[in-house]
Amino acid sequence: MNPIRLFTDEQSRLLVNLRQRYEVWMAAEQELAAMPYDLRRKSVSGAVYLYEIHGRSGNGKSLGRMDAEQLARFEDYHARKDALKAQIKALRPALAESAALYRALRLPMLSSEAGPILRECDRRRLLGSHLLVVGTNAIAAYMAEAGAAIILPDETEDFDLAWVAQVPDEAERRVWDMLKEVDPTFTINSERDFQARNAKAYEVELLVAPSRAGTLGIRDQPRPVPLPEQEWLLLGRPVDQVIGCRDGSPARIVAPDPRWFALHKLWMAAQAKRNPLKRPKDRKQGLALLDAVAAAMPHYRLGDDFIAELPAELRPHFREWQELGARDRPAAW
Repeated sequence: MNPIRLFTDEQSRLLVNLRQRYEVWMAAEQELAAMPYDLRRKSVSGAVYLYEIHGRSGNGKSLGRMDAEQLARFEDYHARKDALKAQIKALRPALAESAALYRALRLPMLSSEAGPILRECDRRRLLGSHLLVVGTNAIAAYMAEAGAAIILPDETEDFDLAWVAQVPDEAERRVWDMLKEVDPTFTINSERDFQARNAKAYEVELLVAPSRAGTLGIRDQPRPVPLPEQEWLLLGRPVDQVIGCRDGSPARIVAPDPRWFALHKLWMAAQAKRNPLKRPKDRKQGLALLDAVAAAMPHYRLGDDFIAELPAELRPHFREWQELGARDRPAAW
C-alpha cells in the first residue's frame, strides 16, 4: 500500500497562506513578549521616578528620576505596546480563518494540548535554537514538508521535547517558566523527574543528547537523562512547519531531520528495553517516514553520501528498509 497521499493544490495553498499569516502574527507576539512587562511613573518622597515593572505583582526597579529623556522613553514604550496589541488583534481574524479552512480541508492536525506549548515556545524564541519536537507530534510537520498525508496512527496524548541549545543557559529556567506560563498546574513527576504533568494528566517529557546536557540551566525543569541516541536527532537539517491544532488554532513545529528521526524510530523499535506496546508503532512510523522521504522529499537525499554518514547502529535498519520495498522506489534518490 502506498504510505502517502499527496495533498491537493488547495491544501498546499492553504499551508502556505497559514504560515504567512502565522509568521506575521508571531513576529508581533515575539516583539511584545520581549518588551518589559510595564513601565510606570511612581512618586517617591515628592519626586517622580520611572519604574520597570516585572510582573503582575507590581514589583520592579527604578530607572531613574523622571526627566525629558525618561518621559520620551515612557511614551515611546506605551505607544509601541499599544500598536503591537492592536496589530495582534487585527491579525487574529485572518489567522482564525486560515486555521478553520485548514481543519475543513482535513490536513494533519496536532492535539489541542500541544498548541499552547508550541506557541509559547515560539513566543519565547525557543523553537529550533533551544527545543525540538521529537515525539509523534513531529509527524504532522513531516507531512507538511512532504506535501502529503502519511498513513499512520493518530498522535499520542503526550509531548516530547529535546533540549538542543549549544550555549550554556547557566541559571535560566527557560523550559519550566515556559510550561508554567502555559499552565500553572504543571508539576514534576516525582518518580520520573524528566517529565512534567498538568492537572489534566497531560505529560511533557524533556530529552537531551549528552553533548547538550551541560547547556540546560541548573535550575531548569524537567531534568532529562542524557541519552546517546539523541545525538542522531541533532544531525542533518531540521523541518520547520506551521500546523493546525484540533481546537482550530495554529502552531509552529521545528523537528529533526526526517531521515534521522525515522532511523531513530526504527532503532528504538528494536530495543528490548523499549515499552513493547510502543515498539510496533515506532517501526511503522520509521518505515513509513523513510518511504515518504524517498517519494516526496527529494531535498532530503538518501543516497551514498547519506549512507556514508550512518553510524554502525543505524545501518542495519536502513538496509532493512531498502530491502523491504526497493522495487517500489526510485532507482536514484
